[in-house]
Amino acid sequence: MDLKEILTASMVLFAVIDIVGSIPIVINLREKAGHIQSEKASLTAALIMIAFLFLGEKILDLIGIDVNSFSVAGSFVIFFLALEMILGITLFKEEAPEVSSIVPLAFPIIAGAGTMTSLLSLRAEYDLVNIIVAILINSLIVYIILKSSLRLEKILGKQGINIIRKVFGIVLMAIAVKLFATNVGKIVV
Repeated sequence: MDLKEILTASMVLFAVIDIVGSIPIVINLREKAGHIQSEKASLTAALIMIAFLFLGEKILDLIGIDVNSFSVAGSFVIFFLALEMILGITLFKEEAPEVSSIVPLAFPIIAGAGTMTSLLSLRAEYDLVNIIVAILINSLIVYIILKSSLRLEKILGKQGINIIRKVFGIVLMAIAVKLFATNVGKIVV
């Protein structure tokens, strides 16, 4: 176990999951459903992420794509997610979510495409155990934020949430650039 890798992977996942930026969505889901099962959503998202961490590379091998190519492609996805966060625009359009703790909360809000891409990108650079610890740390953070989302919204306010979202957008953009630079030269043609 490497503390630096765990912290870096945790920060990457925290920025990509963007649970703080998703507080308005969580509040909206809670209003529609009356209740969100925070434990179920957090645990399901963690299981999805860990399963993809182990099976994602095998799936890529099956279709003939190496992890470095996926990481470069993922760096573009992460870059565009960062742009959304920084500029407050929507590039990725999704259908209106149905109310549930698993769909859309655990998947795709918490363990979505950006998270899956980031996991495989992290796997290309970090030890598996460090990434799993980072997933567990983020699942705990997600659980805490889901449980206290109404209180956090009152404390931070809309401007506070927007500021946090923009700061994490910049961090995410820097991570995307690093992932691209690290993996583009390793692509096997």
